[in-house]
Amino acid sequence: MRVLVINSGSSSLKYQVRDTTTDEVQANGLIERIGEGNGGPLDHGAAMDLVATELEGVLARRPLDAVGHRVVHGGERFSEPVLINNEITRAIERLNPLAPLHNPANVLGIRAITAKWPELPQVAVFDTAFHRTLPEHAWRYAIPDSLYRKYGIRRYGFHGTSHEFVTGRAAQLLGIPVSEFNAVVAHLGNGVSLTAVQSGASIDTSMGFTPLEGLVMGTRSGDLDPSILVFLQRQGMSADEIDKLLNRDSGLKALAGDNDMRAIVDAAQSGDQRAAMALAVTSYRLAKYIGGYHVAVGGAQAIVFTAGIGENSSAFRQLVADRLGALGISLDSDANKVRSKQARVISAPDSAIPVLVVPTDEEAAIAEATLKVIQAVPR
Repeated sequence: MRVLVINSGSSSLKYQVRDTTTDEVQANGLIERIGEGNGGPLDHGAAMDLVATELEGVLARRPLDAVGHRVVHGGERFSEPVLINNEITRAIERLNPLAPLHNPANVLGIRAITAKWPELPQVAVFDTAFHRTLPEHAWRYAIPDSLYRKYGIRRYGFHGTSHEFVTGRAAQLLGIPVSEFNAVVAHLGNGVSLTAVQSGASIDTSMGFTPLEGLVMGTRSGDLDPSILVFLQRQGMSADEIDKLLNRDSGLKALAGDNDMRAIVDAAQSGDQRAAMALAVTSYRLAKYIGGYHVAVGGAQAIVFTAGIGENSSAFRQLVADRLGALGISLDSDANKVRSKQARVISAPDSAIPVLVVPTDEEAAIAEATLKVIQAVPR
């Protein structure tokens, strides 16, 4: 089946055409500056016209069979990918308050496809779906129940499509049935999240009501004392200013002056103390979470690194592993330094827990999920 994978942002639209039989990427691209003027497309409909133009040669040889959309927030309703219809689109739109920067753009992408190719089946694949298996003791906040019931304030978790994909590949690499696999999966990119996987299912994850909770990220603060928000408000900062501070001006950017891990590692190795402290704070927080999630899953059978930093920064992986000696974890220095697009073990033979690097591929996961949904539709 030929699937068009769409990742629609507020001002961008990333796309990829995949053959699910061969897993071949037959086309890909990125449309930017949507709705911003300066020569960019006026809206997501115009962006889809550009995508269709760019795909003319590919589609002339063989038409599309389906479209798979990355949708950031599925709330409590969506625990698996679904075939999109008008009611599903409206349900996704009703979740806009929970993901105001993402879901509206996802809906625009869906409607743009509907307008362009109305007969083409579309599937929504939710970032939150993998985490719908969290037990209540993991997703509850210790706040009045009325706030959960009225506003849906609870822990949802994100990066679920990546975590589920990587969990399956890691279990396969170790020869363990995914239904019997316990692991701690670290998705380390500009956004960072950790997931505790027990019997192949997510039972805890570091991101919460929004992607701000949890670990230190490129520009996000991660965990901090909630009273800081009240304090800053009392100092005169507005809600929008606090939101920008914590989401766009914190994390590695605040600690090191840069949110590029490569630049921070290079600076630290050259003696930059701010960069060294940024790495210390970030690796310490991550190691602390890994230890906690090792306990949560009843003993991890693997620690798995993925995404941009997790896959490519051997120096950061080593920093984290050096803090996990109490768990009997040690890396093979040579294996850790290997650059590869293949899933691999990087721990030393005597490491008490295998440490893996498993490249993520969210587009492949969305294409696979789309195929399964379409195949399940009665003919």
